[in-house]
Amino acid sequence: MAYKALILTVMAAAGVMVFLPAGSAGPQTAQDVRSLSLEEIARQKSHHGDGVFINPFAEFPIHRRNFMEILRWKLFTKNRFEEDYAREKVVPVHIDWKALAQHHSVSLTWITHAAVHIKENGSSLIVDPVLSGLFWPVRDCTPLAFPPSDIPPVDAVLVTHGHYDHLDIDSLKLLRGRARYFVPLGYAGLLQEHGMTGVQEMDWMDTAKAGAFEITFLPANHWSMRNPFTGPNTALWGAYLVKTSSGKTIFISGDTAYFDRFREIGAMGPIDLAVINLGAYEPRWFMKRSHMNPEETVRAFKELGARKLLVVHWGTFRLGDEPVFQPLLDIRQEMASAGLSEKLVELGHGQTYHFD
Repeated sequence: MAYKALILTVMAAAGVMVFLPAGSAGPQTAQDVRSLSLEEIARQKSHHGDGVFINPFAEFPIHRRNFMEILRWKLFTKNRFEEDYAREKVVPVHIDWKALAQHHSVSLTWITHAAVHIKENGSSLIVDPVLSGLFWPVRDCTPLAFPPSDIPPVDAVLVTHGHYDHLDIDSLKLLRGRARYFVPLGYAGLLQEHGMTGVQEMDWMDTAKAGAFEITFLPANHWSMRNPFTGPNTALWGAYLVKTSSGKTIFISGDTAYFDRFREIGAMGPIDLAVINLGAYEPRWFMKRSHMNPEETVRAFKELGARKLLVVHWGTFRLGDEPVFQPLLDIRQEMASAGLSEKLVELGHGQTYHFD
C-alpha cells in the first residue's frame, strides 16, 4: 500500500505529472506519418513502438516530462487563479435512474468528471466511470449522492486511457454483470487481475458491437501511464465514436491535445454530439501537450462538423491551475465569440441530454 501511495502522490493530478522518460520512439516519428490517413496509420501500426506505444501526432512521440518542469509549475510559476479557489463548491450529484429508464430514445447523462452514460431503449454503456473520487489531495467537488449500485446494468464500459481519473478499478468492478469492458491495448491484464471478464482490447480504428451500439476506437493526441517507474505509453489511449441503432452518432474525445485530424474524424459520418474533455488546461505551457484549452476545443468542434458540443472533465477534480468551474465560463465565451452559442449543450453533473 505504501508503494501505491507513493505512486499516486507522485502522479497527483491523476497522471498529468510525469518525470520519467521511458522506451524507444519506435521506427517512426511524427514527421513520417503526416501524409498518412488515420486508417493508414492504424493499418501500418505506426503508433506501435518497441515495447511502448508512440504518439504520431506529437512533437515528442514518447511523452516526456522532467522533474524540473514539475518543480517549475508547482513551486515557481505564479498561479493567477488562486484567489478563485474559494468559490469552488461541493455539489453532490443526483440522478433519477428510474425516470431515465422510462425514456426510450437516445440519451446521454453526465455522471461526474469524464463519466457519461449513453442509453438507447434497453441498451446502455458508460464511459470512463470514476465513481468514488480520487486520492488525496485531490478534492471531489461532485460526489455521488447515491450508491453506485443504483446504476442500472450496462452492456458496455468504455475506457479511453489509463490515467487514474479515467480508469478506476473499484468503479469498474462495481459494474460487473452483463457488461463487456472495452479498453485500449495493454489494459486487459489489469482488469482480469481484478476479476473482470468479458474484456476486449481495442487498437486504433477497431470496431465492435455491444447492445444497440457500434463502437469505434479512434486515435487521439495523448499518452498513458499508471506507474512512473515503468514509464509512459506501455498501454494505448484514444477516443471513441459511438453509433446507436437509430443512427445517432456521439464522439467521445477522451483526453487529447489539439491535433490536425478532427476534420478527418468528422468525415467518417455526421456527428450528432461531440463530447469533448475540457479541463486541466492551465498553465498552458505545461498542459498544451496533454489537453485542449477552450479556444482549441471550439476549433476541434468546428472541424468535426458536429451538430452539438458538450464539454465534460470539468467541475469535479482540480487537476490544473484553473478552478473547477472555469472551463464552463471559458467555453461559453469562446462559443459566443465564434457565433456558436446555440450549439453548446450545457449540462450540470447528473443531468441528461435527450436527442429527440
